[in-house]
Amino acid sequence: MKRVSAVLAALAVGAGGLAGTGVAGAEATPSRFYEQDVEWTACGDAMLDQAGAQCAEVTVPLDYSKPQGRTIKVAISRLKAADTEHRRGIMLSNPGGPGGAGLHFMLYIKGAMTPEVSSRYDLIGMDPRGVGRSAAIDCAWPIGHMLWSAGLNRADFRDAVRTQADLARRCAREEGDRISHITTRNTARDMDVIRATLGERKVSYFGMSYGTYLGAVFTQMFPHRSDRIVLDSAIDPDAYMAGSIRNSAPLNEAALDEWATWTATRDAEYHLGATGRQVRARVEGLIRQAATTPIRIGEHHLDERFLPMTLFTLLPDARYNAHLAARVRQIADAAEGKPVQPSKDLDDELRFTLTGRPRDLSGQAAVICGDAAVPRDPEAYWRDIQRSRADQPVFGPYANNITACAFWAPPREPRTIVRNDVPALIVQATRDTRTVYQEGVNLNRAMSASRLVTLQDVRMHGIFGRLPNACVQNAVNTYFRDGTLPAANLTCYAG
Repeated sequence: MKRVSAVLAALAVGAGGLAGTGVAGAEATPSRFYEQDVEWTACGDAMLDQAGAQCAEVTVPLDYSKPQGRTIKVAISRLKAADTEHRRGIMLSNPGGPGGAGLHFMLYIKGAMTPEVSSRYDLIGMDPRGVGRSAAIDCAWPIGHMLWSAGLNRADFRDAVRTQADLARRCAREEGDRISHITTRNTARDMDVIRATLGERKVSYFGMSYGTYLGAVFTQMFPHRSDRIVLDSAIDPDAYMAGSIRNSAPLNEAALDEWATWTATRDAEYHLGATGRQVRARVEGLIRQAATTPIRIGEHHLDERFLPMTLFTLLPDARYNAHLAARVRQIADAAEGKPVQPSKDLDDELRFTLTGRPRDLSGQAAVICGDAAVPRDPEAYWRDIQRSRADQPVFGPYANNITACAFWAPPREPRTIVRNDVPALIVQATRDTRTVYQEGVNLNRAMSASRLVTLQDVRMHGIFGRLPNACVQNAVNTYFRDGTLPAANLTCYAG
């Protein structure tokens, strides 16, 4: 059975290179990759080992078009199905990013599903290629990531151009040609190799955020290998990734207004303003002050490029309103010259963002830049930034900013066009600030056999298992248990 599965898998990869692109892709991968033995051992990780998980490494080609060449190892984890009588197969997963390590994510999935459902699958976590234990990319960046604001003026933008060009140069110097193979399409191919080495005919899958794009690409490249697919907080493949980031700016501005109104009703506690307009003005004033003199908070100096990102990280979930208000209060105190020791989460976030420690997200850049080409003319970004400022004063300069991708080597393959009839369940909140609701609608149209579960009037990114909504939970669990999609698109409500 394993050898038959390997032969079929090799054929699937050959066809998968063509899917959605109209051009030739990977050559058929030698069967030795699909027939390899997997050696399960203890993970050497306290959380995984305590949960009873096992870990293994799967060998895959670095370059699927040259399968006789260099190889890398992809790390996977497994919680075996407890209900062997009703075992469905394997369920792979991805937590998002790109660049998110995934060995632990199947523990989250198990906790989100009912025991009846989770017991039927071997739950498989995976560090995607270029991440974590899977041949991690490390460009030795002096900052944590490439996604930050362009600032307030032309001088700030010129600095952004120089910095992003430097980030790209560092990756070319540190990683060389290897980095061009850290892409979503190659991760999808890795998933199919994992499927075959585990002796399975099909893959079930749960992906969140960027993980929805990976899942959609897998269904396009390997439609006959796709079983029960759930995509939570989805990306529109036609917008990925720069378009998705631009789409998020208006929703983040709206979320900031919503948060400001909430905070204003608690002015006695936070002292940031008695009206929503006053609170927003305070935030924008802090950004202008940081542009003149970076705000000293603890051991960090927070400037106008990164201050908006300290808001962005907490806006996706309305339950973080108090947390965000307390964070802004700390920054405001620091701006007034008071000695402030930031909360641990803010301290950790600033250390990572401003220094790249303990590890930067250059692996994320590798995927984003390797998946889809972007404009290379800095002036195009500057014009978009300037146009955005009128109604997106805080997040427009972030969402339209130039990134290292403008200085990256061109992608090796065209962007994946997703158009298929693979059944899938898409879950999307209407006020998602990261992957906006329309992106889920668009993916639902692109995957014609999918169903969309809408969570109405909720600010939330990543829903299943994070928000105790019986309607959403039931839809996902029913699909994973029985393979039954809703008869039509479904709307769920909070409460």
